[in-house]
Amino acid sequence: MKYIEQFREGDRIAGIYLCKTKGNFVTKNGKPYISCTLQDKTGTIDGKIWDINSMGVEDFDALDYIDLMADVTSFNNTLQMNIKRVRRAHEGSYNPGDYLPVSRYDIDGMYKELLALIDEVENPYLNRLLKKFFVEDEEFIRSFRNHSAAKSVHHGFVGGLLEHTLSVTKLCLFYTTRYPVLNKSLLLTAAMFHDIGKTKELSLFPMNDYTDSGQLLGHIIIGYEMVNRRIAEIPDFPEKLARELGHCILAHHGELEYGSPKKPALAEALALFMADNTDAKMETITEIIENHTPQEGNEWIGYNKFMESNLRKSGEW
Repeated sequence: MKYIEQFREGDRIAGIYLCKTKGNFVTKNGKPYISCTLQDKTGTIDGKIWDINSMGVEDFDALDYIDLMADVTSFNNTLQMNIKRVRRAHEGSYNPGDYLPVSRYDIDGMYKELLALIDEVENPYLNRLLKKFFVEDEEFIRSFRNHSAAKSVHHGFVGGLLEHTLSVTKLCLFYTTRYPVLNKSLLLTAAMFHDIGKTKELSLFPMNDYTDSGQLLGHIIIGYEMVNRRIAEIPDFPEKLARELGHCILAHHGELEYGSPKKPALAEALALFMADNTDAKMETITEIIENHTPQEGNEWIGYNKFMESNLRKSGEW
């Protein structure tokens, strides 16, 4: 198969892709058409079926694997597929692993790194709390390892939550070597827990969409509640420590307008916010650069809403 990241304007594509979303719409002239999002492990692309009554267009639904023939076109400087023929793909004619975006890093290796960082947490109560999640809870471990860290923007792939959590925790570990004011055990624990609510906020792939809990509560509140329930299972867990850990989780987005119920009031909460923000933005710009197809004579990528800037890849020296 030809992967989406290899598509170029003018290509004729014949192959099987995952239909992530599908909707029926009407043009300004009153003509019905179908718009869908197609996905493989390298990315997504919009697809359009303008002639829905064509003999070559068979019925299919969102989350079906579809066998199609299409032309790659460009609209507003963005590639899309003009689908000419399509049908549901037969089970066994495709490998699901080709269609789910996956971390560039080995998931087993990343998880071993994260487990090793638990040994850096010397506080016995926090160490026990971490092991309740990351060592003993098989259902949580399976979900955490395979979840994305976001629906879009950054780390939106299988293993993305693990990759992001590991990066944030390693940044926080570095901070503790530079700033003696930081409580190492508290900061590392907060880093490993800060996004665990995303295992409930987002569904697993191939949907990777917001759940009811995600829409109504959000991952910050969900994660805070998950941690508090486990704290209640540990005899004599210090109340002050529980409050400080809870504050770090609640404040890790840094600003009220970014979704934090609280602004950082502890040095550890501030450090966690900075590490989380750093990794999210660096991954975002990495994905933007990697997914950009440069135009001859123009090195600029264009304005990005999340980064609030017109972006360009640095030159080679």
